[in-house]
Amino acid sequence: MRLNSPTELIRSLEEQDYILDEQKGTTLFLALALDKPCLIEGPAGVGKTQLAIALARACNRPLIRLQCYEGLDAQKALYDWNYPKQLLRLQSKDSSWNDVKFDLYSEEFILARPLLKAILSPKPVVLLIDELDKSDEEFESFLLELLGEFQVTIPERGTFYATTRPIVILTSNNTRELSDALRRRCVHLELDYPSILREIMILERKNPKIGSKLIEDVCQFVAKVRKLPLRKLPSVSESIDFVQALQILKQERIDLDQLSGALNLLLKYPGDLKKLEDRLKIWQAEEVQRKEHSGQNS
Repeated sequence: MRLNSPTELIRSLEEQDYILDEQKGTTLFLALALDKPCLIEGPAGVGKTQLAIALARACNRPLIRLQCYEGLDAQKALYDWNYPKQLLRLQSKDSSWNDVKFDLYSEEFILARPLLKAILSPKPVVLLIDELDKSDEEFESFLLELLGEFQVTIPERGTFYATTRPIVILTSNNTRELSDALRRRCVHLELDYPSILREIMILERKNPKIGSKLIEDVCQFVAKVRKLPLRKLPSVSESIDFVQALQILKQERIDLDQLSGALNLLLKYPGDLKKLEDRLKIWQAEEVQRKEHSGQNS
């Protein structure tokens, strides 16, 4: 399925419950139109991986995902050899050694990993290289051939060219700086925490049975929490968990006195919870003063 305009792309993503604004939708559309990889950067939990998943569904393409980690090397990401099958081939009495030694490294014995699967796939796919910043610089350099020419090289077999060009999405949480060489080969897209209005739209789409007042309260509350000096700011997915928790607790509006226990769905570190609990006392006092002042004026 080919998307013919930014508007069509944005609408198709919305059908997959992913909200993207016009500017970012245009950037992503241009990356697709130019057949260039798209590097999506931003804090953890802002929807980078979900965007790739929604895009694969919108384009009706299979998703092939490579999860990066420290120590990931080219062979683990690209291919491996089927050693048991090679051993059986060595034990075969039907062929001479001269026949076997060349046959051992034929394509029959290659086990394709995510990168090679994407290159060899007869159907167009979306290749997600997730959290690239967790890998090291050597692996990043290895990717340049794939990102620039849509090809990969296996020393024993030579170069493999893409059967059909995959859509390549790379994500990074900005834990380390990526190289200029990699950035040159990609279209860059920055995702940040959504505005209050956009987060309201996301939560309403994800939780159509939850009252709009509670969703608005949660989004405004989470926006205030994200301004605190926390180790990990709450992500959109944690906002979704939080509003669902408050619904389970039968809350129709946020009550600052009734958040104990539910805050654990919003924040993940004890130190962050302590900071928020301390700040809640200040917010509660400010709320009391506001109500008293409002009562005096009336």
